[in-house]
Amino acid sequence: MPAKTDIGPPYFKDFMSDLVKKNYGQWLYHEIEKPGVMVHVAESGDKLWSVRVGGARLICTDRVRDYCELADEFCGGHFRFTSRHNVEFLVEDQAKLQPLIDKLTAKGYPIGGTGCSITSIVHTQGWVHCHTPATDASGVVKSVMDELIDYFKGMKLPAQLRIALACCLNMCGAVHCSDIAILGMHRLPPKVDPEKVPKMCEVPSTIGSCPTAAIKPDPKTKSVKVNGERCMYCGNCYTMCPAMPLADSENDGISLWVGGKVSSARTAPRFSKLAVPYLPNNPPRWPETVEAIKNIVEKYAAGAKRYERVGDWIERIGWEKFFEVTGIEFTDKHIDDFGEAGSYGITTLRRTTMFKFTSHIK
Repeated sequence: MPAKTDIGPPYFKDFMSDLVKKNYGQWLYHEIEKPGVMVHVAESGDKLWSVRVGGARLICTDRVRDYCELADEFCGGHFRFTSRHNVEFLVEDQAKLQPLIDKLTAKGYPIGGTGCSITSIVHTQGWVHCHTPATDASGVVKSVMDELIDYFKGMKLPAQLRIALACCLNMCGAVHCSDIAILGMHRLPPKVDPEKVPKMCEVPSTIGSCPTAAIKPDPKTKSVKVNGERCMYCGNCYTMCPAMPLADSENDGISLWVGGKVSSARTAPRFSKLAVPYLPNNPPRWPETVEAIKNIVEKYAAGAKRYERVGDWIERIGWEKFFEVTGIEFTDKHIDDFGEAGSYGITTLRRTTMFKFTSHIK
């Protein structure tokens, strides 16, 4: 037997219940019994219920311990985290299903996120654990979901609605293809401290870190200077050189993007497009951002057809009508004037598994 190491992830099947192992790869279908509660039926006739609870990306050990105690009491010790920070309790005994739901409700844990609902918001690090964000992550997400929680706990939207947040343009979240995307925006290039740069930073590495060649050496000060017109606000230079901070409390803010999706169902995947160019950072509750997102969600809920995602709804009514219905001002920021090579990749790149065979054989 090979020696055990702590390198790499553990084998996933070691954490499955006996029922799941028995029916692995042999599940026939699943049905949503009510918001947040699904039953999975196997070929053998076995059933497994999953209860989805809205979680958080950052949780404390007390919360994890509480999850474990609930799983021990009702689920034989088995639960899982989803890719959108939800928690799913896996119930094999139907008699324990309602008692679990009652206890989760009593503890204030929201149950939902299935079917035609808003799923939990995936997000990045934000101010809590990143050095280049233009906005917070957890605080904005908490504020938005507090306002939209009824859409999470119910299934009253035309289709599933996915919201994501990335706290800067590096977009380590899923904002490039979400129904509604919240994106932190830097609006000024990094501030160079010419006295600290030669003392704290390696100038060649700092210059080489810029993907757009916006940084040049400044021989007079033995420092660097930034061409603001070429800067894309990525923060790579600050990663290499702490004497070039990018954050700006007065000018950093939030933009909103709409219409993206990953799914190939009904229509091809598409990228999100700009809706609101700028909203200010107003912690702790970000009222402008919350109100703007709520407005888009409510207009979508009222105007879309059954199973239409946000992008499908916009494409049907037209972008002009979308701006009219939502009351969002159309500005010059909505005009795509990017002219570098490959700028038309968004419209020409194949982004889907959908294709057609064509034949020229006569």
